[in-house]
Amino acid sequence: MSTTLSPQQEREFEELTAPLRGELIAHCYRMLGSAGEAEDLVQETYLRAWRAFDRFEGRSSVRTWMYTIATNSCLTALKGQARRPLPSGLGQPPGDPGVPVVEDRSRDWLEPLPDRVVWGRDVIPVDPAQAAVETEDTQLAFVAALQDLPPLQRAVLVLRDVLQLSAAETAQALETTVAAVNSALQRSRATIGDGLERAGRRVSELSHAEREVFAAFCDAFERYDVPAVVGVMTEQAVWQMPPYDRYYLGPDDIAALIGGQCPATGPRDLRMVPTVANGQPAAGMYLRGEDGTYEAFQLCVVDLRDGQVSGVVGFFSADAFRRAGLPLVLREDAATTL
Repeated sequence: MSTTLSPQQEREFEELTAPLRGELIAHCYRMLGSAGEAEDLVQETYLRAWRAFDRFEGRSSVRTWMYTIATNSCLTALKGQARRPLPSGLGQPPGDPGVPVVEDRSRDWLEPLPDRVVWGRDVIPVDPAQAAVETEDTQLAFVAALQDLPPLQRAVLVLRDVLQLSAAETAQALETTVAAVNSALQRSRATIGDGLERAGRRVSELSHAEREVFAAFCDAFERYDVPAVVGVMTEQAVWQMPPYDRYYLGPDDIAALIGGQCPATGPRDLRMVPTVANGQPAAGMYLRGEDGTYEAFQLCVVDLRDGQVSGVVGFFSADAFRRAGLPLVLREDAATTL
């Protein structure tokens, strides 16, 4: 069995598959809940596709063929793997902001997907509409809801409802029957409920007023004005910070958490550098050290709905900063607008 392509086949393979890389990363992220694993699985997908390209007979589109390989690679990776939750998905009540936060490194948590990972580390699309399409349905709330589904149901829901494949195409991709696909889709929709409707607005959808709310949120942190931080939040706003295992509900508790447990103590202790993750407004939060330098602290992904902040997930992860193209040590002239 040959795994060597002719120069012409190499060029054809590159032309047909290279434009799909970003959307395949987003697809694998929806399945896995991990940006790092998604990148690895897409690499594996391209390797498997390259090895099989000389036998590709065109019975489906190249896009469907690549999604078939990627989906089955994800299903293999998910065997025996626990779901990646957020703290709010553990079935426990909100945390007490007066109790010290506790890390839980025993589980794998849902990770953010900086949009730069989808676009390519050195390539940002000129067309904002393209960026919106490639990051569609990657909002944190939706991906978190997907984690509640068994892997096969997750795959069916993504292939049918997100990628809009037909039941027949989905059955072929998963090597099952149309009846089994329809049954799995019905069960997954019943489980996930309003998961997609709960997803926050993407940056491409934000109004000028919503951008101003996000800017005010970041500015309030830089001034360390806690009342102003929570002043832009809804009454049911949720704050969570994996790997810390609790979530906090409502402006009062969130204010108590920030005021009592954040290491910042005053204005300019924090810097906020806006970015985009999961298609949503996000900011790299930097904490000033004793020597005056600002070091990466947490990547905050913000849920904006109806002109207010309804949720924030802060990820304590250097990898998240790197994937977002943000430095681990901040320069003083870093931009502070989205």
